[in-house]
Amino acid sequence: MTDALLITRAPLATGCVETWTLNDPQSRNALSEALVEALFAACERAQADADLRGVVLRGAGGHFCAGGSLGGFAKTIGQPLAAGEADPLVPMNRQFGALLQALCALPQWLVVAVEGAAMGGGIGLVCCADRVLAHAGAQFGMPEVTLGIVPAQIAPFVVRRMGAASARRYLLTGERLNAAQAQSAGLVDEVIEGGMDAAVQSTIAVHAAAAPQAVAATKRLLLAVPEAPLPALLDDAALAFAQALRGTEAPQGLAAFSARRAPPWSAKA
Repeated sequence: MTDALLITRAPLATGCVETWTLNDPQSRNALSEALVEALFAACERAQADADLRGVVLRGAGGHFCAGGSLGGFAKTIGQPLAAGEADPLVPMNRQFGALLQALCALPQWLVVAVEGAAMGGGIGLVCCADRVLAHAGAQFGMPEVTLGIVPAQIAPFVVRRMGAASARRYLLTGERLNAAQAQSAGLVDEVIEGGMDAAVQSTIAVHAAAAPQAVAATKRLLLAVPEAPLPALLDDAALAFAQALRGTEAPQGLAAFSARRAPPWSAKA
């Protein structure tokens, strides 16, 4: 693990929740190569962590993420390729898309808490969340086209999150949004007027009521919705339903409901 990403772990009634903090306040947590690699490694580890129930993604120093860091690209800006040369920028950019795919595919719920600025690639991170909290003073923007750059890897995730109409408007103009506008546009779920820490804890408690295996199966289905033909998707859904009923969580959850008590995985248990 690198200092670019701080990971803390806290217990729940069963299992735990982690907070992943983007940690380069001087750059407003810009997406350096080290930070992208650290986030990708955290996603790979989380895939195999049976005790991990959820992840909260935040930024240090009062900002969420200023977007991609162009430091590694400085020598290539405006420079054409030699004839027949493979462009090293392509795999570098594609790596960020792989990170966004990995965040979306987490079997745990993912809460993103935005304070300060969320720009460019930072919006890509936001669009991977299952729930987005934004402080009332937060600012959002995808300014790439105003800089002569293409928002290449984030565009599909912005469309999934915001819908085609809102995605076209903000990707093609670079307009900035405040927190209330971002909520209206479908980017943000909840605007937080007070302290973010209390709002995060309240959101964790809501998500902790859900059974972890059921969450993971539901997220797999949701991820497949835009991709799979409907008959195949419904076949997979029926299989997931049957497996859940025959698994360990359904008997516990249904028995708890009948007895009017919290299930064992809930924070209220």
